[in-house]
Amino acid sequence: MSRSPIDLAAPGVREINPYQPGKPIDELEREYGISNSIKLASNENPLGPGAEVLAAIAKAAPESALYPDGNGFHLKETLAARHNVDIDRITLGNGSNDVLVLLAEAFLTPELEAIYSEYAFAVYPLAVQAVGAEAKVSAAQPGDSLSPLGHDLHEMEALISDKTRLIFIANPNNPTGTWIKSRELRDFIEMVPDHALVVVDEAYFDYLEEQDFPDTSQWLEDFPNLVVTRTFSKAYGLAGLRIGYSLSHPDVANVLNRIRQPFNVNSLALEAARAALGDQTHLQRSVDMNNEQREIVAAGLKDLGLRFIPSVANFILVDMDRPAMPIYEGLLHQGVIVRPVGNYGLPEHLRISIGTPKENQRLLDALRQVL
Repeated sequence: MSRSPIDLAAPGVREINPYQPGKPIDELEREYGISNSIKLASNENPLGPGAEVLAAIAKAAPESALYPDGNGFHLKETLAARHNVDIDRITLGNGSNDVLVLLAEAFLTPELEAIYSEYAFAVYPLAVQAVGAEAKVSAAQPGDSLSPLGHDLHEMEALISDKTRLIFIANPNNPTGTWIKSRELRDFIEMVPDHALVVVDEAYFDYLEEQDFPDTSQWLEDFPNLVVTRTFSKAYGLAGLRIGYSLSHPDVANVLNRIRQPFNVNSLALEAARAALGDQTHLQRSVDMNNEQREIVAAGLKDLGLRFIPSVANFILVDMDRPAMPIYEGLLHQGVIVRPVGNYGLPEHLRISIGTPKENQRLLDALRQVL
């Protein structure tokens, strides 16, 4: 019998279950024969990019026949000024996912280990498994703790060994919406040995208004083994353009840039990101609407008798107290797309992104009917 081509793939790759994104609106409407659907599945900014960003994209579009600046100099320059860091600490990625994968490719081998929490971003296990490294998965906080299902740093510390090279921490965490306070996180990073990089994934950082939330980009001088990742996909509304970045020690950035694909960030994304950084009014409008609407959605869920984890991001993880897939399917028939999280080991939960006031009311009405 002939060998299947999949047998030729690297062992780690053969065993990967591909990442499952939120169902696109077009796909739902095509499959179900419905229209006017809404998507609250992928933690996108429902306001989209601001007018300044759209103008920047339109201005850059005629140059699309030319390759982008492979170094992204002007965006790096803007980011360096924003974070008050040297430009050689910055690595640009095709979304922050790209940087997370680069870290795994650059610092892991089959003989080495990475640590991440039980209910953390699905890209961490995919990146680790693809390079054949060993994943050490720490137990999460219990469901009745102050940070339900969030990171337990003591459990993570207990897994550190001589083989540990990467420790992934999402703050705030996806899909739980929980977060780690400044002192607790700093104490953890201080005790991590210098043979391991601590990767703090701050994709949802811009939504935070809590007093004790750490901006770990300000700790880079103190910790050479700290890597901070950010994205323009969430609060800045650029998910479709795929752009993110990391801040790190220059030596880490140097290594990442050795394996980063040429032109991994396109010209429109580079210009859009620069414009987005300059339009703080739109960013604040997006954050204000999200944080106001998150409380309204939380109150509506409570009225429906549903339990959920208090979130500081732009989504809420809801415990349906029963298998969640039938409810997910019921919502699809109502034209409302949310996110099942069985792939995270949470088959009774749905993650619901925060939308506009109209979208959120439609979600709550649809949930009431389905339940």
